Amino acid sequence: MRARKGGRSASRPRKTGRAADTALAYRWRNGRLEPIAAPHRVRLDDLLHVERQKEALVANTRQFVQGLPANHALLTGARGTGKSSLVKALLTEFADRGLRLVEVAPHDLHQLYDIVRPLRGSKRRFVLYVDDFSVAANDPGLSALKAALDGDIEAPPDNVLIYATSNRRHLMPEMKKDNEEYHWVDGELHPGESTEEKISLSERFGLWLSFPPFGQEQFLDMVRHHLARLGGPSLTDETAKLALRWALQRASRSGRVAQQFARELAGRAGAGPAI
Repeated sequence: MRARKGGRSASRPRKTGRAADTALAYRWRNGRLEPIAAPHRVRLDDLLHVERQKEALVANTRQFVQGLPANHALLTGARGTGKSSLVKALLTEFADRGLRLVEVAPHDLHQLYDIVRPLRGSKRRFVLYVDDFSVAANDPGLSALKAALDGDIEAPPDNVLIYATSNRRHLMPEMKKDNEEYHWVDGELHPGESTEEKISLSERFGLWLSFPPFGQEQFLDMVRHHLARLGGPSLTDETAKLALRWALQRASRSGRVAQQFARELAGRAGAGPAI
């Protein structure tokens, strides 16, 4: 693409900035913000057995959209426990108060400066949503993420937060060699440099929320909830056994698996299209 007079290329930043004032959600792809025409609408009421996590993240986001101090958030825990759904539900809850969601793939974190630049100064409040996040020790996005979380010579924008979900609490793979770096100093055990780097990254998130696996009764509660939402049949002793068998086959009692079983049962009962 030919540069305009003065060395500035075609107006990608301005186009991105205008889009950031119109759509509700975006995806960073190929070096620009792409508006999402049909954002995934999730309701907070559909997220069960994560009340503590829900209350904390909603409170943090409410402060953020009100222009009050708020923290970047790290959501960690077992797969299918509602981490990603909770972040998406915030858009449903706060879109009418100016919240916008920007999905950023972990491999694009090295472009954080370019992502944030057109958002700075907007009247909207933006959550950068990074799903299934982990980075290697030599990942080029690591330094960009640290700067975005803490700021470097340039102050971070006050209308942008980062909400990341991860199966790893310290965001990087735990290697055997990391344990070998631990050493004793004056009777105290100290981690090595690799472990310190991992911990220092996760500590830049002011809000940590952990999502433990669901128990059997919690799983069945979620099945009942989704069956009612779909207009499906009530959960009987027999269908409860089928639900638990369904979960066993998938080695997971997650909310996602509960919703999948509810769709299967409701569909077979002729309750209408699974949604």
